[in-house]
Amino acid sequence: MDSQTSQSSQPSQPSQPPHTFQVDLRGLVDLLSHHLYSSPRVYLRELLQNAVDAITARRAEQPDAPARVRLYADSREGAATLRVEDTGVGLTEADVHDLLATIGRSSKRADPIADGLQEARSGFLGQFGIGLLACFVVAERIRVVSRSARTPNAPPVEWTASDDGSYTVRTLPREARPEPGTTVHLVARAGAGEWLTPGRVLALARDFGSLLPYDVRVGEEAVTDLPAPWDRSYHSPAARRVALARHCHDLFGFTPLDTIGLDVPLAGIRGVAYVLPSAVSPAQRATHRVHLKGMLLTERAEQLLPDWAFFVRCVLDTDSLRPTASREALYEDETLAAVREALGERIRSWLTGLAAGDPERLAAFLSVHHLGVKSLARHDGEMLRTMLPWLPFETTDGRLSLEEFAQRHPVVHFTRTVEEYRQVAPIASAQGVGVVNGGYTYDSELVEALPSVRPGTVVAELDAETVTAHLDSVDAAEELALSEFLAVARTTLDAVGCDMALRAFHPLSVPALHLDDRAARHEQARADAEEQADDLWAGILGSLRGSAPRARLVLNHLNPLVRRISSLRDPELIATATESLYGQALLMAQRPLRPADTALLNRSFIGLLEWATHGESGTTGDSAGGGF
Repeated sequence: MDSQTSQSSQPSQPSQPPHTFQVDLRGLVDLLSHHLYSSPRVYLRELLQNAVDAITARRAEQPDAPARVRLYADSREGAATLRVEDTGVGLTEADVHDLLATIGRSSKRADPIADGLQEARSGFLGQFGIGLLACFVVAERIRVVSRSARTPNAPPVEWTASDDGSYTVRTLPREARPEPGTTVHLVARAGAGEWLTPGRVLALARDFGSLLPYDVRVGEEAVTDLPAPWDRSYHSPAARRVALARHCHDLFGFTPLDTIGLDVPLAGIRGVAYVLPSAVSPAQRATHRVHLKGMLLTERAEQLLPDWAFFVRCVLDTDSLRPTASREALYEDETLAAVREALGERIRSWLTGLAAGDPERLAAFLSVHHLGVKSLARHDGEMLRTMLPWLPFETTDGRLSLEEFAQRHPVVHFTRTVEEYRQVAPIASAQGVGVVNGGYTYDSELVEALPSVRPGTVVAELDAETVTAHLDSVDAAEELALSEFLAVARTTLDAVGCDMALRAFHPLSVPALHLDDRAARHEQARADAEEQADDLWAGILGSLRGSAPRARLVLNHLNPLVRRISSLRDPELIATATESLYGQALLMAQRPLRPADTALLNRSFIGLLEWATHGESGTTGDSAGGGF
């Protein structure tokens, strides 16, 4: 008998009845308050959300129904309380048992055949069915009195729940709630009374609900402020800028450099971007204020704009983006990616418009935020082409745009680091060689991209060989006469891994120039590591030795000090003087000093002091008085 037959012949076990999960409400409230929601303040947002959704649902069936939300806070006697009344669709007794007492159940998810609310689902703010539980973060007891607008003859129903997980339901006389709608009563839990004080409730209501489409008030104080500042009509563009600048200052605490409209109807976006008045780091995550169908969703939306747009702060209202379960962030999906691209295009269009029609405002913007535009231009050829006449770069001709610099020089030389630029800038400028400092963020990438938007432009990285080639050679007879000096100097520098050359260049005040490049620095680092390693690693590092050029010290034959040093005859003094020139050139190049370099500087300084004091004692010969 096979196994299948054997198994099928066994008597079946009686099925066990299914069990239901038991929910510890206290533990769930703790979970909500410490993990799902960032602050107890969200309780008021959830109350407003439920009220607005209830009104939306009623108006889907009764377009002329009243649309009011009223909040009444009282903290004068005993425990603080809050009452929230709305003119929404209301609940029947069956709805109360089905919705309020079942965690995660939401009327917005109901079967459209069984519930006409589904038609209005796209207009609802909440989608998760856990909003009312947020009230337990600040309340020990919740009482809901509701009367259904869909069942006019149904009596009002009362649902009362405590934070221990118990609840009661009962029907009330009609006079308890004459009109359809819902009233929510909260009684503060110990230590949370401050969240239900009138001042705090008003501030939270205005923060969350200023753009809600219905009449919302705390007592007699209006909460909504419509239309939104970016949707209002102004008598002039200047008046609009002033009003939006005031709005920005109230929200973010700064007066913007400029404003950018963010109306994207296809994406359901309405809002404005405010340009920061001071520079910020590209690594700093920009945070934005996002409303969802009028309700504030978050003040810290980070993924709303492309990374390069770190120079703006946005406030907008959307009906297309999807919130996370906590409703404090945006859900990363294809819709958000499309919105991000659309908003980036709006900011890009604003920049292009400034370049075409308002160069003064563009120059003011770039003086502060050129880094953000460079970040965009390195990936966007059209933006680079548009911004080319405006983006500033540090060059040997001063602060210029690449367009202007390329017009002056047949070859656009650049360095990849600031240190390399500082090494060669004075010398290159004196020789008529134009150099762009590519050491700042994005600059070298943009210089290398220049030929793609300006055909015919020649771009070349400046290295030690190129600089040396532009320096004048010394007459062969003069260099031959200095051969003894040069031999000692080269031997001295060889000990620190540096070559030497004699050239004539301007400015005369520079006695020596230290030149290296990345390849030379890598070779020097390898040699230093080999010297300090054990036999095994020394052998491995030695096998990596390549033909990379070494650093080079170029002595200026036109400099009076170098001329006096080159006339010395004492090898020891020549070595000390050469080491001093090398150390001074290193310091001028602002290179980090290795231990060997520091030791050389100390040795040369002490050596010079010894020669100087030796000469003062009157016991020196011709060497000390040889003009050094």
